Amino acid sequence: MWRTVDITEATRSYERWLGARVPLLRGDLDLKHRLMSTDAFSFLRATFYRWAQQWPEICEDCAGAPAVLAVGDLHVENFGTWRDAEGRLIWGINDFDEVVALPYTQDLVRLATSALIAVDESRLTLSGGRACEALLEGYTQSLREGGGAAVLAERYRWLRDLAVARLKDQRPYWEHMRALRSAGARGDHQVRRLLEAALPAHGLDLRLVHRQAGFGSLGRLRLVALANWHGGMVAREAKPLTTSAWLWARGARLLAPRYAELLRRAVRVPDPCLAVHGQWLIRRLAPDCSRIELASLPRGHDESRLLWMMGWETANMHLGSPAQRRRILADLGRKKPSWLAKASGRMVEVVTRDWRKWGKAVRED
Repeated sequence: MWRTVDITEATRSYERWLGARVPLLRGDLDLKHRLMSTDAFSFLRATFYRWAQQWPEICEDCAGAPAVLAVGDLHVENFGTWRDAEGRLIWGINDFDEVVALPYTQDLVRLATSALIAVDESRLTLSGGRACEALLEGYTQSLREGGGAAVLAERYRWLRDLAVARLKDQRPYWEHMRALRSAGARGDHQVRRLLEAALPAHGLDLRLVHRQAGFGSLGRLRLVALANWHGGMVAREAKPLTTSAWLWARGARLLAPRYAELLRRAVRVPDPCLAVHGQWLIRRLAPDCSRIELASLPRGHDESRLLWMMGWETANMHLGSPAQRRRILADLGRKKPSWLAKASGRMVEVVTRDWRKWGKAVRED
């Protein structure tokens, strides 16, 4: 069905649908369109709506697997750190904009597809086969053991060292924040009140700025409140939420965003500065509370172990649907060892073909 729909047509259709539900900025969408043509990895990150159209057909053999409340838009750069109520550094999945009920295989195939593309583009140096093995090994063991959050205090020293390596100099982060342009008339009064309430103290003199970030959500209005508190900068961001693009692709009945539901149900250490207020997500921004890009990791790190942990963390999310745990393990037991590599390999071909078509359309525009 969806194979005959062109990527440009799919993008226009999705953005019309999205624009009727959340505030969009034309300039940010134009930037997103340019970034989508940069490489296949960026294209994958920016186009979950397209993935949602194609995956059930391309991976039909995986689409009947037990369903869970899934992340949806999962990839190897959808992991980061935050501080818990005790100030401990926590690592895990940090973006849940596309949460929806899906076969458990969808998250795994999308995560593995992103890893294979990262290998092809030299963002990762291990083999694609080993990447899939590591993801699946971590996922399966986490399911068997009931999961467990990655608290980077007493355990996971190697992972803490990876995460902390990019935090040595915080000045560039805050210099970038200060350079953001003021939001001006875009500052909705309700959102401003939510941001004010989220700051660490009442009555702070804040500046509201517009932030461009991410790939999948680039184009949506993001507002950030910046303030000085006890001699240092603090920041809180407001981002609009809507139902998953998966439901758009299926033409299904639209539901409320399930972001908070998955956070509540999954095996996870809560971020005390993250909250959902109706359509708006409010969260803390800081160098130690952000997504980790592969390029920011030190050379020579153990990629197999990192991917193993990504598989483990994916199971932490799926354990939020506890009734499916045994069914998933039984389903995994029936699959051939190469199932994930084969499924993700097919999706790499589909994504790469669409990326090339998109790049050609952008150049001809």
